Amino acid sequence: MSTPILEMKNISKEFPGVKALNNVSFRVAEGEVHCLVGENGAGKSTLMKVLSGVYPYGGYSGEILFGGKKQAFRSIHDSEQAGIAIIYQELALVPEMAVYENIFLGNEISNGLVVNWNETIKRAAAALKKVRLDVNPAVKVKDLGVGKQQLVEIAKALSRDVKLLILDEPTAALNEDDSDNLLNLIRGLKDHGVTCILISHKLKEVIAIADSVTVLRDGQTICTLDAHQGEVSENALIKHMVGREIDNIYPPRAHTPSDQVVLEVKNWNAYDPALGRTILTDVNFTVKKGEIVGFAGLMGSGRTELALSLFGNSKSYKISGEMRVNGQAHHFTHPYGAIEAGIAYATEDRKAAGLILIQDVKQNITLANLQEIAERGVVNNNAEVKVANEYKTNLNIKTPSVEQKVSNLSGGNQQKVSVAKWLFVKPDVLILDEPTRGIDVGAKFEIYTIMTRLVQQGMSIIMISSELPEVLGMSDRVYIVSSGKIAGELPIAEATQEKIMRLATNY
Repeated sequence: MSTPILEMKNISKEFPGVKALNNVSFRVAEGEVHCLVGENGAGKSTLMKVLSGVYPYGGYSGEILFGGKKQAFRSIHDSEQAGIAIIYQELALVPEMAVYENIFLGNEISNGLVVNWNETIKRAAAALKKVRLDVNPAVKVKDLGVGKQQLVEIAKALSRDVKLLILDEPTAALNEDDSDNLLNLIRGLKDHGVTCILISHKLKEVIAIADSVTVLRDGQTICTLDAHQGEVSENALIKHMVGREIDNIYPPRAHTPSDQVVLEVKNWNAYDPALGRTILTDVNFTVKKGEIVGFAGLMGSGRTELALSLFGNSKSYKISGEMRVNGQAHHFTHPYGAIEAGIAYATEDRKAAGLILIQDVKQNITLANLQEIAERGVVNNNAEVKVANEYKTNLNIKTPSVEQKVSNLSGGNQQKVSVAKWLFVKPDVLILDEPTRGIDVGAKFEIYTIMTRLVQQGMSIIMISSELPEVLGMSDRVYIVSSGKIAGELPIAEATQEKIMRLATNY
């Protein structure tokens, strides 16, 4: 291995009741793309927060050497001064400000007390050129797509003469084209003298881009693999990440769905007054008892809008068409009506819309069905704890206590809490929107196992997913959505990635 730009030796970090890092050692060679993988809760983000000064020197044990010198970062500012930049999955840009203002925010170019805007715009344009982003530096960030916003974040880092760039799940919210573009850019950063650490749950992109891969599990370093020596493969990564081999991440189902139609939607149309256009046109589909129906399509195709229009129409779309739940006609104007009829919806954005992060696990699980545990309008705390512990056990939610704040859980365990919340309303139809977004392969397997168990018990699941292997691996039937319309329906025996993409892109 070439000269290390970074060495982290015997790093340990504890939180109340949890040892997040246990004697972790991590070494990154100069000029490489080094991927950091592991299950949710393995310690990846914690390790990077130690490195970047979010968790300051003195709050952990062990030592950090960067550029051959021992470091004691007491803040993010200290690590940035040394040449380290970190870009999180949730972007730290100001939407209402221009691109050039964002790039130099907190690092303004000034003549005394006055900002030199001409020089700022000139240098911003140079930084954008480095990331191959052809936009006017004066455009507001809010007017850019997520993929371009990611590139603005990287341009911001490059403007500060970064030597080590850390990217935490940078492609989680990107479509395939934007993901490919970002990965190509990361490959090219070494030409600018930048070393990269990439945290990702997408093993295929790890295999495609990594020079080296370090695996963490349960807060410990398991191994470091050299991609150039042929040590990095999907099976090897999964085995090291979860501590066992998972030959098939999608659990086998011997179960055959019933012919009973639980949900039927006919000639469903929706107009969005906020956008001033029709977003769903003549949508028709059915869901049978005990089946998983996949909804595939490109980002922006209308899949989430369809789910929201069915589940109480919280966006106030103007809707026409027919919906029947267990044979009864319904037209909901509030999610409560959908819940009463037996429909539940777990949102794609668990942090912003699915969970209340400052509340604890038990409060989140019971939130949608408080009347079940209330007596004369007052929540029975003992009943709430009992219910939460049952779901904690049944869904294998890893938390020291159901009184732990949800914000302290890993992404995979947050997702399980979100699912538990909707299972507690005892739905006939559960809509899961991107159920495994941002979670690791081990947690995905557990979510899939839960889904399999639910349909075997007679529940019906609508699964909206942008991951085609997931759609193919878990669905009984697949509907393809394109431009707000159903572009086609495929039985799983006939569905392939190529057929789905053809329908998704050519309708």
